[in-house]
Order: sequence, then C-alpha cells, then structure tokens
Amino acid sequence: MDNYYLVIKALHIIAIISWMAGMLYLPRLYVYHARQKPGSETSEMLKIMERKLLRFIMNPAMIVSIILGIILMVEGKFMSNPVGAGWLHAKIFLSIFGMGGMHALLARYRKDFERDENKHSEKFYRIINEVPTALMMIIVFLVVVKPF
Repeated sequence: MDNYYLVIKALHIIAIISWMAGMLYLPRLYVYHARQKPGSETSEMLKIMERKLLRFIMNPAMIVSIILGIILMVEGKFMSNPVGAGWLHAKIFLSIFGMGGMHALLARYRKDFERDENKHSEKFYRIINEVPTALMMIIVFLVVVKPF
C-alpha cells in the first residue's frame, strides 16, 4: 500500500509540474500575442501554440492532478483526522478555485484571441502571468510547512 501511495503521489507531483508549466507559459504567449495585429502570420501561429498548449498539456495535466489528488485524499493518513488538516483544506481551496479558476480564465482569453477579440493589453497579461506563481508559492508553502 505504501508503494502504491508513493507512486500516486509522484504522478500527482508530475501532473502538477506539467500543469504549472502551462499556467506559467500560456499568459506569456498572450503577452506576445497582444502585440500582434489580428490576422497576421504571427498571430495565427500563436493561436495554434496556445490551443495546443491548453488542449494537449494543460487540460490533461489539470484533470490528472485532480483525479490523483482525490485518490491521495481517500488513501491518505490525514483522512482519519481531517480537523487537524487545515493546511489541506486551504491547499484544496487554492488549487481548485484559485488555479482552476485561473485555468478557466486563461481558456476564455484563448477563445478571445482565437476570434481576434482580445480586449486586454500586453501589460494586463504580464500581471496575470504572476497570479499562478503566487498561488503556487502559497500552495507549496502550505504543503511543506503545514502551518495549521
């Protein structure tokens, strides 16, 4: 059972890393895309890159992260004492609603670019690019330190 749990945990971490790679890279693509004239060759190339990143890396990685996270919760030792796992509740909240919400926003922005209807500036996407980083730092701190 311990080996099974550790394999699931390792796969969960790999999925999270893959998801985070996309969460950090997609807004950076939007920074470059916001500079481009709609319909230009570069704009069309960025549309392809953004779509493939979201569909083939970010979406599967997010789904695998959530599924494996649920398995870890069910199999984990903390389920015997959920009251003492406040850090876990905060981590789940920030992961699902913070990262998941950010993922949904990035997907919506991709559709705006796809339709040549981007409403945001390069500066906006530079700021948005920092949100997943901040969430990641807080989540990692919660998991490692378990402050409450």
